[in-house]
Amino acid sequence: MSVLKEREMEYRIAAISGDGIGPEIVAEAKKVLNAVGKKYGHRFVFTDVLMGGCSIDAYGKPLTDEVLEICRNSDAVLLGAIGGNVGQSDWYRRPPQERPEAGLLALRKGLGLFANLRISYLYKELAERCPLRQEVAEKGFDMVMVRELTGGLYFGERYTEEKDGVVTAVDTLKYSDWEIRRVAEQAFRIAAGRRGNLISVDKANVLDTSRLWRKVVEEVAKDYPEVTLSHMLVDNCAMQLVHNPGQFDVVLTENMFGDILSDEASEITGSIGMQPSASLAEGHFGLYEPSHGSAPDIAGQNIANPLATILSVGLMLRFSFDLAEEADAVENAVRKVLAEGLRTPDLWKEGSIKVSTSQMGDEVAARI
Repeated sequence: MSVLKEREMEYRIAAISGDGIGPEIVAEAKKVLNAVGKKYGHRFVFTDVLMGGCSIDAYGKPLTDEVLEICRNSDAVLLGAIGGNVGQSDWYRRPPQERPEAGLLALRKGLGLFANLRISYLYKELAERCPLRQEVAEKGFDMVMVRELTGGLYFGERYTEEKDGVVTAVDTLKYSDWEIRRVAEQAFRIAAGRRGNLISVDKANVLDTSRLWRKVVEEVAKDYPEVTLSHMLVDNCAMQLVHNPGQFDVVLTENMFGDILSDEASEITGSIGMQPSASLAEGHFGLYEPSHGSAPDIAGQNIANPLATILSVGLMLRFSFDLAEEADAVENAVRKVLAEGLRTPDLWKEGSIKVSTSQMGDEVAARI
């Protein structure tokens, strides 16, 4: 990975717009970054590359070696969304390893992105959109889910075989202690900078991998006495997220559990269009993207919500470029547009001001 630049220098960003609404929301994130650069004296240089379905159309594969190398030689990666309608797109008539999502898995592995952060924050202006009961929503919540991203069930050996008329499918869930330790250390560092509370989620009453997970996490906890560690079984966590989300500060979990729980957490924010994410490697390098998908049904209509992508570049400023003041400016600009009643169609309600994707980007940029 390239060396992190000093303040008021040039930052190189590989921009993967992807499929569906990806190009629309990435354009708005770039707009906001350029506003940050203008105010604070930075220069953000974007290299646009293809990945996902658009790469299949152009090159016959979801991720090329050339694109992977461009990403490696950048300071950070900005990603929109990939994929299409599974039942309709020709992309999904290909073998699984040649589909758009395979490109994303390969990119994560190739860039060493082992820790995925998803931020779930309920803005008070969106409390009425939270599906939880009113007294829970009014209390609000602010949590970070730290998901291990390059191990576990998604990357284990898999096969399907037929024998004596019986078809058997096998997926392998495997973790090594070093994989658990490095993501746990990331989670503890984040918790130490927040409210000092970390809940590790596993299934230690059933799975050997979870028992190893719990053992390693407890070892790492000894180096962070300022952080309170507790454990929670994944099924209980799923229940607690809708019962009392305010109890969570930082949640640490493995790949598949994190995939499911972070989607649940995004739903209670009122719209998945509000959840940013970061996928971090060793050091400062990271990939930043919204948590939602490519939404092909609304692509090209200028109605997608770009705020999750804009908030994701806020995370880029904070984690990859160490520009905390600039990250605060992005997050505060988003708070301002919401407080002023601006809403994309997914958030619109009677009495609010309906704006398009590009208009929302304009309004956030104007408030940096």
